Amino acid sequence: MRYRDSIFGRLLEPINRRQFQSTVDRLAGDAYDKSFKSWDHLIALIYAQLSGSDSLRGVVAGFNAHSQHHYHLGAGQLSRSTLSDANARRPVGVFAQTFATLSAMASRQLRSEGTEMVRLIDASPIPLGKVCSWARWNGRIRGMKLHVVYDPKSDVPNCVEVTPATVNDIEIGRQVPIQADTTYVFDKGYCRFDWWQKISDSKAFFITRAKERIRFRAFKHRLLRKREGDGFKILADDEVKLISKGDSRLPIPLRRIKLRRENGGLITLLTNDLTRTAIEIAALYKTRWQIELLFRWIKQHLDIRKFLGANDNAIRLQVLAAMIAYLLLRIAARANCIKMLPLRLAELVGQLLFTRRALATIDQPPPINPSHRKCRTSPNQMEFCYG
Repeated sequence: MRYRDSIFGRLLEPINRRQFQSTVDRLAGDAYDKSFKSWDHLIALIYAQLSGSDSLRGVVAGFNAHSQHHYHLGAGQLSRSTLSDANARRPVGVFAQTFATLSAMASRQLRSEGTEMVRLIDASPIPLGKVCSWARWNGRIRGMKLHVVYDPKSDVPNCVEVTPATVNDIEIGRQVPIQADTTYVFDKGYCRFDWWQKISDSKAFFITRAKERIRFRAFKHRLLRKREGDGFKILADDEVKLISKGDSRLPIPLRRIKLRRENGGLITLLTNDLTRTAIEIAALYKTRWQIELLFRWIKQHLDIRKFLGANDNAIRLQVLAAMIAYLLLRIAARANCIKMLPLRLAELVGQLLFTRRALATIDQPPPINPSHRKCRTSPNQMEFCYG
């Protein structure tokens, strides 16, 4: 009988074992845990994310209960103490490089030729409370931050960084590699003139909200041929210059677009894009809410609210494992032409992780029992009856 891999095994297929092992060797990922390899660790944390296990005991008990699948996954039995030690000591770079490789793969699979390149940049807090006394307080929460660069067209996070909560968003934003002819959309927490200058010098564009304390002078009013958009109305579109009392200079062309939302709120946008219409720029900024939905989806349907360790390294590994699990689901949905909602797919995968069936038929009922097949012979064919 032909062997059929489990759904969990099929989800892990995009991870190249040879490339993963070269990353482990380069970063000395198995230096401190030689009996519990990095591959075993990665499988255990991805299993914790997809199955919804939120404790070390739950992960170990659930994974060891399916020991008949360990051989084909390339893993072995889990031990609670070994998993806890690995969470505290294994280099984060092993998981970070795995995420980067999968992100590049997903971007290639989901890329659409001729579409404009848009990247959303934002950060989301990860509260740790009083359980982690080492976590820093930034005035609102005690915990860490998840920084993401997100491609809304392909629904794929391109870059992920986990930092203490006290790290300013712009400090991570300035490290993002800038690609030409790409539009970067971010909120007013990324206000830094030298970074805006860098984006403009790289032949790229940015769209952001203006802070109230920044002063601009309009020197040219642009004609508005269309004012009504999807959920907003354009009030003004001006080309502006920065007014500063100090030495601040911003020698790049800027547009200031004022709009009113359906709920009555006023928004002022700044951009260096002089070619798109005001409606198009406002619509691009509206897509920034997709990254907020990504944060909410990850926090609600992947396990980064309860952690398997109380140290900095364990939390970083678990967050990266959550992002890797998200990418594996996206790649599997694309490869198997699955059209269902990501939430529905994640729920079905969690229930059927160790079921031997095809991913493409995960939402279909099981096949009919072969011992009770219906007779499809021709009525004119002679039948032999054995008494």
